[in-house]
Parts: sequence; structure tokens; C-alpha cells
Amino acid sequence: MAPHADKSPGATGVLFDLDGTLVDTAPDMVAILQEMRRARGLSPISYELGRANVSNGAIGLLSVGLPDEKAEFNSPLHLEYLERYEKRVCVDSVLYPDLEGLLATLESHGIPWGIVTNKPERLTMPLLRVLGLDKRAACTVCGDSLPERKPHPAPMLHACELAAMTAADTIYVGDAARDVEAGRAAGMTTIAVAYGYITDDDNVESWGADQIAADTADLAQIVLKAVTL
Repeated sequence: MAPHADKSPGATGVLFDLDGTLVDTAPDMVAILQEMRRARGLSPISYELGRANVSNGAIGLLSVGLPDEKAEFNSPLHLEYLERYEKRVCVDSVLYPDLEGLLATLESHGIPWGIVTNKPERLTMPLLRVLGLDKRAACTVCGDSLPERKPHPAPMLHACELAAMTAADTIYVGDAARDVEAGRAAGMTTIAVAYGYITDDDNVESWGADQIAADTADLAQIVLKAVTL
């Protein structure tokens, strides 16, 4: 898809959102929600409904999966989900197709890449370790690394400091409006991924990203065309 803005190639760093962008975590995250429903004598919700809400984290999943209970930050329901998920944070989660090749190409050309996620560190780092990504990423900024979270630009700028990137020369890739908002506020080029965890009432076109990737192969092509190799 053509860019919404005239951005010249030459990016020297790439940052990714985690869930729904770099790694498909929906199988494990939705499984925990189904487990909690079973424990309450409830039948499973549709996997597609759960998957679409994974980008909104545990609170988003609980809001659609257990709407009669209070899905508030640090509520007993939220803490139960986190405790269950921490025990199986990476059973069926996988790096998206085509992205291993993208990361390897970036690494072979000395282009640093990193992760900026709203996922807590206690869940992010074990996931990355199992997938072998923890030591490859030039930086990982989690939802509790700073007082601010996306859509605030602070995590984005902090990631640039950690990886010695310049925000204006960095691409940020994400699957939610807050990802694009955070990237734009930090002065980065933004790519929205249409394959991510997006609800039926959301519209990727409305986020204002510089480019939209239809699938992972498209994302790899867009990124490699935009960076300085």
C-alpha cells in the first residue's frame, strides 16, 4: 500500500510492538481466558473474538470473556489471569511467518531492532527467552519499564536511547492505534500491520500510519525497502 506521507528511505533502526505484531501470542493468551471460563462453569468464547482483543491485554480479554466480573487493573480477576498466564506464557506462541527472515536480514546488515510493548516485564522476558529473541533485540521496553506506557511517546524514546537509535530515523511497527500514536508522537515513521489483533469495529486506515502492511510478507518487504542496507 502506498504511504500516507512522503517518507524517504534510509531508516537506521526498527522497533516492533510485541503481541500481534512480532509474535502471535493469541493461542496462549486466549487459552488462559478459556481456562478461567471453564473454572467458572462457562463454555468457551469463540477463538476469533478472543484473538481480536489480545492487543488490549488481559483487561481487554477479560472484558469480553468474563464481562460480569470487574476487569480492572490489579483487580483480583486481573491478578488471577496474570498468575495463570505466567505459568504458560509461551506454549503455543510463535514468531510470525516471514519475520525470522526479516530480523536475520536486519542483523546481518547491522540494523538494530528492538521491542516496545505494554506487556509487563514479568511476562515479556520469559516469552522472549523461550523464543530466543531476548539477546537478539537491541532493546526491550515493557509496559512497566517506565511510569508511562503507549500511546505516550516516552517508551519509544527510551528504546531509542537504549539502542542508540535516532527517533527520526527509526521505524515503529504495531497493530493498534496507540502504537501509531506513540510512534508519531516520538517522531518515528510508523507501519500498521493489518494482520494483527484488530477488532471488527476498528479501522487500520484511520490510525494515520505512514504505511500499512497487509501481511507479514508485505511487512518484511516494506521494512527492508525503508532501511539503509
